[in-house]
Amino acid sequence: MNESQASGKFRVALTADFYGPDGSPKYQDLGLGVFQADARIEHFPFAEHRPAVAPEQIDGAQGVIVLTPSVSAKSVSKADDLLAVGRFGVGYDAVDVTACTEADVLVFITAGAVDYSVAEATITWMLALTHHVCAKHALVREGRWNDRSLYMGSELRDRTLGVIGLGGIGRKLVQLLAGFGMTPPLAFDPYLDPEIAQSLGIRLVGLDDLLAQADFVSVNCPLTEQTRGLIGSRELALMKPSAYLINTARGGIVDEDALMDVLRRKKIAGAGIDVFAEEPVTRPHRFGELDNVLLAPHCIAWTEELFRDIGLSACRGMLDLAHGRLPRGVVNPQVLERPGFQRKWERLRLSNPT
Repeated sequence: MNESQASGKFRVALTADFYGPDGSPKYQDLGLGVFQADARIEHFPFAEHRPAVAPEQIDGAQGVIVLTPSVSAKSVSKADDLLAVGRFGVGYDAVDVTACTEADVLVFITAGAVDYSVAEATITWMLALTHHVCAKHALVREGRWNDRSLYMGSELRDRTLGVIGLGGIGRKLVQLLAGFGMTPPLAFDPYLDPEIAQSLGIRLVGLDDLLAQADFVSVNCPLTEQTRGLIGSRELALMKPSAYLINTARGGIVDEDALMDVLRRKKIAGAGIDVFAEEPVTRPHRFGELDNVLLAPHCIAWTEELFRDIGLSACRGMLDLAHGRLPRGVVNPQVLERPGFQRKWERLRLSNPT
C-alpha cells in the first residue's frame, strides 16, 4: 500500500502545462473545486512539463489529468497505483489506449464538454471567411478604403453545411446554425444510425457526395487509422471552387500538401485550420503565405467557459472513480472486465465517509 492509500487519500496529478513557470495556474478555472466534495481527494501538478508522461511522474497518483503530453506504453509501465488517465478534451490519439488497457488503467475523455465552444468557433470562421473579415480589417489599417469593392462577401443563407463525423460537436454545430437560413445539412458518418440523423434533420450521404455538394466542409471526426489521410487530393478535387474547408479536429485527417495545392491555386475558396500534422508549430507555417486561410494554434475554441466545462468533467470523472462510480466518456470499457483493474479499483477507491 502506498503512502496516499495508507492515509486514505486519492491523489490526482495534473500535467505541468496547466501551470506557468511560477507554479500559478494558466487558466481561470480548471474545475478543481469539484474535489472539495471530499477532503480525502488531493491534487498536485507534475514538477515539470515533458512531451510524454514519464513513469516516475505518476508515482503516488491514482489519477492523471492530461492536457498536451502523450501517454505511451512506457508512461504506464509502472502503473500499479494508477487507476485512470483523464484526457482534458475529447481527442485521444496521443494516448496509447491499448497499452493503458494492458496496464489496467482506464482512459476517459471529457465527452460533451467541448461541443458548444468548438461549434461556435467553427461558425466564427465560417462568417470570417465568407465576409473577408481579415482583408477588410487590413483595408482600413492600410488606408485602402477605395478597394472595398474588391471584397464582396457572401452570406450563410441558402448555403449547405457538410459535417464529417456527426458526434457531439457536429450536432451542436447543426443546432447553432439553425437560425442562419441554410439548406438542410449533410453528414458523412459511417457509424451513425440513419434514423438518428433523420431525427436531427440531417441527410447522411457518402463522403464524395458531401464534398461535391457542401459549401462548408467541417471536419469533426477523431483521428484514427481509418480517418488518417481521409481527405487528400482526390477528395479536395471534388469540392466546389466556392467552398470552404474547416478543420478543428486533427491535422492528420487532411493531407496538408494537397490542401496547400488547392488553396494556392484557388481551387477552393478558403480554409480555417486549427490543427496540423505536426504540432506544436513553432516556425511560420506555409499556410500563412496564403490570403484565403485563417489559422490558429490548436486553440480556436479555447475560452474560459470551455476550460471550466472540460475541467469540471475531468474532475468529476476522477471523483466518480474514487468512489466506485463509472465516469462518462470511457474510451476502453474492456478494461472494466480485467481482474487486475477490478482489484486495483477495489483497493484504491475511497470508502464512504462514516
